[in-house]
Amino acid sequence: MQEGRMKQELGGGAVFPIGEENRAFAPYFTGECYLNRLTTQGVSIGNVTFAPGTINAYHIHHKGGQILLVTGGRGWYQEEGKPAQELHPGDVVNIPPEVKHWHGAARDSWFQHLAVEVPAEGASNEWLEFLAPEEYDKLP
Repeated sequence: MQEGRMKQELGGGAVFPIGEENRAFAPYFTGECYLNRLTTQGVSIGNVTFAPGTINAYHIHHKGGQILLVTGGRGWYQEEGKPAQELHPGDVVNIPPEVKHWHGAARDSWFQHLAVEVPAEGASNEWLEFLAPEEYDKLP
């Protein structure tokens, strides 16, 4: 990890520690990613930090949905069949249940968000395929 570059690109909004390398979910990310679970009591909130060029696979939050609170860097969010949305600190993404999507860093920037899991009885996540590399490469 290039800590100096990471802190500079994440900026002042990245106030939570990045945590440990995200080994448990590594198969669902294209590169280097870190996870700091801030709480699992009531509402699960994780601080997720993506290295430049790292994104996660398409996934679906069944029943509960997810909220992303962008705290640092520059990244992307995309729902299947829709244009990708560029993300910056202060952006909020409300992801309804059953929506297939991916998110992660721009190729030239570290990216960090708080991932809030919306509680629901029987909620689960389903991990799917990755965005085609040629589609990611089209993003600025």
